[in-house]
Amino acid sequence: MNPIKSLRDKASITQAQLAESGATSQPTVAAYESGRKSPTINTVVRLAGSVGLEPSIEFHPPMTREDRRSLSLHRAIAQRLMEGPAEVLTLARENLARMNARAGESAWLKEWDLLLARPVDALLPVLADRSPWARELRHVTPFAGVLSAAERAAVYAGFREKEFDSW
Repeated sequence: MNPIKSLRDKASITQAQLAESGATSQPTVAAYESGRKSPTINTVVRLAGSVGLEPSIEFHPPMTREDRRSLSLHRAIAQRLMEGPAEVLTLARENLARMNARAGESAWLKEWDLLLARPVDALLPVLADRSPWARELRHVTPFAGVLSAAERAAVYAGFREKEFDSW
């Protein structure tokens, strides 16, 4: 996830507010968020400090192609969750109940059970998390059926295009 966008989301502020508190310009913040510019570590630390936060850096193995594809799919699911939380959560809970009935005891399914009981704003970051824990969690997603076949195909096509462009 983009560190500047993540910082702004965590602080619940606009680009202009972050720019003002961090002694930079709104177009610079926008450029960081869009990927047109890359902030240095020192810039991230300064901007975070300007809104009373402290960044932390984690190191973990790179994401596999399967992980990146799953992340793309779950970002689309997160968008749908924001648009219609009741419908999406109902489907996810029904799917999870079926998965629990088939699989029995599973730590990952228990984790989803806990997550689906939390508020939507606490669930959304998990769907876009790049950590190894979230990657494994997405392997047993209860969100099957949230996107139509055409929507999934569009996500996969966008993923392939993005992967091809990065060569």
